[in-house]
Amino acid sequence: MKFYCICFLSFIFLFMFSMMNFFFFMFFLMNNMVLMLEWEIITLNSCSIVMSILLDWMSLLFLMFVSLISSVVIYYSKSYMSSELNLTRFILLVLMFVFSMILLIISPNMISILLGWDGLGLVSYCLVIYYQNLKSYNAGMLTALSNRIGDVLILMVISWMMNYGSWNFIFYLEFMTNDYEMMIIGAMIIMAAMTKSAHLPFSSWLPAAMAAPTPVSALVHSSTLVTAGVYLLIRFNLLLENMFFLKLLLLLSGLTMFMAGVSANYEFDLKKIIALSTLSQLGLMMSILSMGLPDLAFFHLLTHAMFKALLFMCAGVIIHMMNDMQDIRFMGGIGGYIPLTSLCMNISNMSLCGIPFLSGFYSKDMILEMMSFSSFNFIIFLLYYISTGLTMYYSIRLMMYLMINDFNLLSIYNLYDEDYIMLKSMMVLLMMSVISGASLMWLIFYYPFMIYLSFNMKMMVIYVSMIGLILGYLISNMSIYSLNKFLVFYNISNFLCLMWFLPNLSTYGLNYFFLSYSQKLLKDIDMGWMEMYSGWGLYNIMKKYSIFYNIYQMNNFKIYLFSFILWMMMFMLLLSLNF
Repeated sequence: MKFYCICFLSFIFLFMFSMMNFFFFMFFLMNNMVLMLEWEIITLNSCSIVMSILLDWMSLLFLMFVSLISSVVIYYSKSYMSSELNLTRFILLVLMFVFSMILLIISPNMISILLGWDGLGLVSYCLVIYYQNLKSYNAGMLTALSNRIGDVLILMVISWMMNYGSWNFIFYLEFMTNDYEMMIIGAMIIMAAMTKSAHLPFSSWLPAAMAAPTPVSALVHSSTLVTAGVYLLIRFNLLLENMFFLKLLLLLSGLTMFMAGVSANYEFDLKKIIALSTLSQLGLMMSILSMGLPDLAFFHLLTHAMFKALLFMCAGVIIHMMNDMQDIRFMGGIGGYIPLTSLCMNISNMSLCGIPFLSGFYSKDMILEMMSFSSFNFIIFLLYYISTGLTMYYSIRLMMYLMINDFNLLSIYNLYDEDYIMLKSMMVLLMMSVISGASLMWLIFYYPFMIYLSFNMKMMVIYVSMIGLILGYLISNMSIYSLNKFLVFYNISNFLCLMWFLPNLSTYGLNYFFLSYSQKLLKDIDMGWMEMYSGWGLYNIMKKYSIFYNIYQMNNFKIYLFSFILWMMMFMLLLSLNF
């Protein structure tokens, strides 16, 4: 009962907070307002540590989306997590997570950004290891260690920015874009954002984090943790004018997009397919950001948050129905049994593919047309369009396995679509997945993008999508054999299936090296000579002295008598030597 009260109150509070943010966003947008609040905590040698809050149309709109999705996810958890123990702990962890994200969104100050950034990393670790088993612990450790790299880089940025007398980066963006020091800060911020948004070579933690409960995945991998890096770079976009950094980021984000799309086509775990699709969309956001279009990246970030949260929630319902089975090869034919969930799943999937007039279409189509309109080379062009085709490919493959192929799990099964708590929460996101694209397009952009391209270039998105759709249908229907059926292609299939061996490199390579090295330091220094000369050594000396003094106190008469005789003998000896 206590859990339901906390859950309901959290839902109401976050939903009302979301509506309030929407009205504030409209007011700030119409009046072109920016509000900055500062509270000075401590001043040390002309460096002031202040708690700053920046409210403008961007932060308020993002707050509205984060609080709306988190309120719906908490309401969804009321049913999804109802059979679990320690539910109050789960809701409190989710609320701490949302609070950390809110702190990150409204902060123009590096100190408070670090608090939110580190809070996200810590709470995400607690949520990934929520189901306490070996796989979850390993996934949580990989997530925490990958994100710690970004935390360390943010700390280095804070120490570097002491040169400027303040940590409010918002004041330095305009007039320090060509400064050598700010270029170093820009490089550190890009690296930190790449770790948090799971770009190459830090991609392996994102599918591993699927060990968390599904409501957490819906929240974390749609609008909060993984988009924190993208949002930070949108705020720092004026620093990203160094062409070398931009080209490097563009290449890495394009490769991330391609790698995630290929790996998703080889994956059979339902949640990991959706996680890899998130990784692909993050690559799309980062790449358009590195082209110098932060508003467009923010637009795709918001539309993606809606349909991806819905996709995870539908996956959670399906996993529940399948007795906690996540392998899509055992699923099939669910469209006739759970029609409303299947409807939500298909609409969110089509929105991900960029089917016209759903929310994903407005942002993805504009991104691809702006890329075609730009002056980038053929490799970038191929990475974009092949990744778009792969998105269509794995989405259609997922639909075929779930909706159309035969049911392969149990001969007696119970599929029902009457969990109204889950359905209500999904319907909110379904409505937003349909209408958010068109409405945000009018709100965010002050002027319409007029993109003039030739007919074939304009239709290229449709061509590529159609090719992806046909290939996805043929491969999943097994009417033609895929390449990985042949042993000749076993090695290349293994390479593509395992995300270019990134999990192995991250786990057995970097993380294992650092962890084993730190264990060696612990044994040799903390538990070795350092221990002998500090803690354990001091303890031994004190123990010996205390034993000695204890004997001295307990036997004082004997000791005094003995010492008196000894002194007398020494005195007599000295006298005899003098004579």
